[in-house]
Amino acid sequence: MAARAYWQGQIRLALVSIPVEIYSAVKSGASVSFRQIHEPTGKPIKYEKVAEGVGPVDPDDIMKGYQIDKGEYVLLDQDEIDAVKLESKKTLELTQFVDASDIDVLYYEKPYFVVPADDLAEEAFIVLREALKRTKKVGLGQLAMRGREYVVSLKPCGRGMVLETLRYADEVNRAQGYFRDIPDDKPDSELLELAEALIEKKSSAFDPQEFHDRYVDALKDLIERKRKQKGNRKIIDDKDEGGGRSASNVVDLMAALKKSMEKSGGTAPAKAPAKKPAAKKTTATAAKKPAASKPAARKRA
Repeated sequence: MAARAYWQGQIRLALVSIPVEIYSAVKSGASVSFRQIHEPTGKPIKYEKVAEGVGPVDPDDIMKGYQIDKGEYVLLDQDEIDAVKLESKKTLELTQFVDASDIDVLYYEKPYFVVPADDLAEEAFIVLREALKRTKKVGLGQLAMRGREYVVSLKPCGRGMVLETLRYADEVNRAQGYFRDIPDDKPDSELLELAEALIEKKSSAFDPQEFHDRYVDALKDLIERKRKQKGNRKIIDDKDEGGGRSASNVVDLMAALKKSMEKSGGTAPAKAPAKKPAAKKTTATAAKKPAASKPAARKRA
């Protein structure tokens, strides 16, 4: 394996220890990064450490400051910070097992591939992987890596396993504070049936290759065109992308859902709520009764 292991150690379950290696499961190479350039000379811009009213300062005179009040800091040097860093223990002890659905997606942070460190570790590794599959559980533990401690989860992934670092509780905002003003109303049944039909029509297996970062693709295309040009000329691309969509073009939700079904190739949009004609007759019959006519009219509105 060409990649360098991010962490090497062992997973411990009771008295069983499994030597493993952990590799980063994500990469950042797809993004486009820039450097600031001094246009007249073409030289890269460098940053100097400066203090207000003093100017450039010696890096050896710089300390870390934690603000405790406006204009007031607790100063720490790097040796003091290094002294409290946790030693990277070479053991991940699985202390708890939970259903995967018990962990809110907000807590997941970064994934890593977990593989057996050698041939001798393979049997125990496979046993743990299959046990997690059968029980449909996720293992939890805490792991010290590169000076800090992480809460991590362990789950099966194909022939291997995936370890994911989790955020601590105080790092996640409570959703209730954002969602409490959303009404807890029951949706119109006909609209709901149309939405469900549209979801069903567009359902398929997840294929990440179908999705591309169009912004990054456009940047790369711009850079390539600029590279092929002579000199350092600017490129102004004023192509109209959207055909002038108006923000005030508000359409009826029912019509929008039906149109979406038609565009997806379905012939069922208008027929999706097939049970509704009977319901309308019932409503019409009820409308003949004086006491029920007004409530029925409000319900249809």
